[in-house]
Amino acid sequence: MTVLDVRRDEEALTFTLVAEFDAPPSRVWLVWEDPRRLERWWGPPTWPATFDGHDFRVGGRSAYHMTGPDGTEAHGWFAFTVVDAPHRLEFDDGFADERGEPVATIESTHATVTFEALGDRTRMTVLSRFTSLDQLHEMAKMGMEEGLRLSLGQIDAVLAEPS
Repeated sequence: MTVLDVRRDEEALTFTLVAEFDAPPSRVWLVWEDPRRLERWWGPPTWPATFDGHDFRVGGRSAYHMTGPDGTEAHGWFAFTVVDAPHRLEFDDGFADERGEPVATIESTHATVTFEALGDRTRMTVLSRFTSLDQLHEMAKMGMEEGLRLSLGQIDAVLAEPS
């Protein structure tokens, strides 16, 4: 399994997940950059993602939906604030309506993803920052921690495919 550590820090209002992969950072970066690769792992196995738009640049946005086992769709979005290939990626992440527009009833989180070269391997750290302890608890109750762990666990299969 690629996930090495999962930490929730309620004082700092963060959730951090650390994973390692048998590929260099430039290859691991592609699982974020390429929407067809991204949708192969974003979302847990029982809630696969479809990216309807993916403008992977500072100021760009992504719109996606995940489809549950019963056909239920959950929509989301990213707004990219830092895109520094293949070292660092930052984006706001939130829920959306069916048109991909942000939902105002649930605040967005801010994610920072770093890629550290370990020889021919990569350590990827995903840090999610919340606006309040209530938001962190609500997201945990919705299954964010387990969902992200399961999602990242699918990256090895994507990396094993030919480029």
